[in-house]
Amino acid sequence: MNTKTSDRIASGIFYLIALIIILTLVGLFYYILINGLKNISLNFLTAPSSNVRAGGGIRDQLFNSFYVLFITMLIAVPLGIGGGIYMAEYAKPGKVTDTIRSCVEVLASLPSIVIGMFGLLMFVNLTGWGYTILGGALALTVFNLPVIVRVSEDAIRSVPRELKEASLALGITHWHTIKTVILPSAFPTILTGIILAAGRVFGEAAALLFTAGLSTPRLDYANWNPFSQTSPLNIFRPAETLAVHIWSVNTQGLIPDVEEVSSGAAAVLVISVLIFNLLARWIGSMIHRKITATK
Repeated sequence: MNTKTSDRIASGIFYLIALIIILTLVGLFYYILINGLKNISLNFLTAPSSNVRAGGGIRDQLFNSFYVLFITMLIAVPLGIGGGIYMAEYAKPGKVTDTIRSCVEVLASLPSIVIGMFGLLMFVNLTGWGYTILGGALALTVFNLPVIVRVSEDAIRSVPRELKEASLALGITHWHTIKTVILPSAFPTILTGIILAAGRVFGEAAALLFTAGLSTPRLDYANWNPFSQTSPLNIFRPAETLAVHIWSVNTQGLIPDVEEVSSGAAAVLVISVLIFNLLARWIGSMIHRKITATK
């Protein structure tokens, strides 16, 4: 077999793999959307859910999903980027650094159900909080922190060393070099890791079953006092997210329109993730252009 024939075969195999991936994704999205879009309406998005009657919505679950995502990323992103900076710029090669890196890799490979059980022990039982948004956010932080740390470390290490050396040669301090030279250059890759982590948070169910709970109190969206039991901003209340609601409806639902609610909720979940990813990339590109002064 000559070189040209081998090249054609290899190219054909890679094109076939790409085609299989694309068709799988298109088929999955088509199935979810074609079965769910017909069940989505304004009332479905704005009405509270019902445990026994047909016609319930997903208002509270949709809000809870975005709120848990916001609280989780508020905690995980600074810690993850800080950990990545430490591992890439400050940690000295040795057994301690190798141990930290091994621990990060182990955490990244843990099943979400294990994180959920850990969260149940630490953030539900030991703290005495019960099922809360904060407990769920902390459990998801443990779940996603290793991913953000590794992505941030790899992104920082991929920045050309000449940029760092040129900055230090001008007398700029190490931290100022990291802040003004290295992080802006690594920002697109870090943003990609953050978006992937956020997608995992938004669609996570197993870890939240044991930490955020399977119920949501009746919320008053006109009450913005974060210490009130009926306020949607209260982080110490239970919160059933959209992914958990889909699982709950399909396994424990008593409502007569189980299939319609679960299909509609699944379609909303997919569309929300897509919109969030597009918005995050658009905002990220704007920030990147601003901090790097590029057009």
